Amino acid sequence: MPKASSLKLFSAHLKALRPKQWTKNLVVFAAPLFAFEITTKSLWGGLLAFCLFCATSSSFYLINDILDVKSDRQHPVKSKRPIASGLVAVPTAIAMAVTFLLSALAISWWRDSGLGLAILSYALLQVAYNLRLKRTVILDVVAISIGFILRACAGAAATGIILSSWFILCTAMLALFLGIEKRKAELRLSELRGKKSRAVLQRYSLSLLNRMETVATNGTIITYALWSSGPIVRGASTSWMLITLPFVMYGVFRYQLLSDPQEIARRNSDNEVGGQTERPEEVLLNDQPILLTVLTWVAITFGILVLKKYGFIT
Repeated sequence: MPKASSLKLFSAHLKALRPKQWTKNLVVFAAPLFAFEITTKSLWGGLLAFCLFCATSSSFYLINDILDVKSDRQHPVKSKRPIASGLVAVPTAIAMAVTFLLSALAISWWRDSGLGLAILSYALLQVAYNLRLKRTVILDVVAISIGFILRACAGAAATGIILSSWFILCTAMLALFLGIEKRKAELRLSELRGKKSRAVLQRYSLSLLNRMETVATNGTIITYALWSSGPIVRGASTSWMLITLPFVMYGVFRYQLLSDPQEIARRNSDNEVGGQTERPEEVLLNDQPILLTVLTWVAITFGILVLKKYGFIT
């Protein structure tokens, strides 16, 4: 029995860190992957950046749950969270948050000043987001986009890779697209529930988000197409990356389908089903077509990398 209790306690503390959200931090590996610099050094550097971002983001999830503990206990779903349910004590959560955040900042600055600056900037962005930006229309999705850019920059700093302008633009547009899709799904779900879960949703409408989505979608596909065109536009090191463009386009369109109001209504059997793009990390893990598309993209990219390395393509 004590062993079972200890396991349950460990599981509760781990759940409080929201490990499902860590998939967002995989963006740190984009820099070496897009630069075709897949080496032991770059993988270790990327892994370090990934762990540091996981620690930093989890510290803010803990802080948010601590600040919202009273309201969460009144919520039918959030009341089951480890801190709100009492499985994780508030003082313990505070200690965890402080330890994770300070450790991430200290290690990142010790490793590289660029990495330290990225982690610090992300932490300050989270403070600004939680205090103000998440309740400010348009700036809320811009803040989400900046967060992904900082992840990519951290991966570059940790691996010593210089990012191309097309890579930064593509990352920014894709992150903006994901943020808009997240708000779109939240808005539709709030309509189904009859109550808007976020104050900022009062300023959004589906027509506005659809127009924003069009701009972000076009920007994502165009910047990726330009990057994959190769050295002629100072993009990828080989134009063979154009082979991967259809997979990127399919992934974007599939993601749009999952956040489409009619698709959500068709899938919706309760308040949670059908709104996966409200939680981007769950789309990657639960939607098989998107997961297969991502894995295929990675496999083809690695194939191109190997073929280029051994001189079979240029």
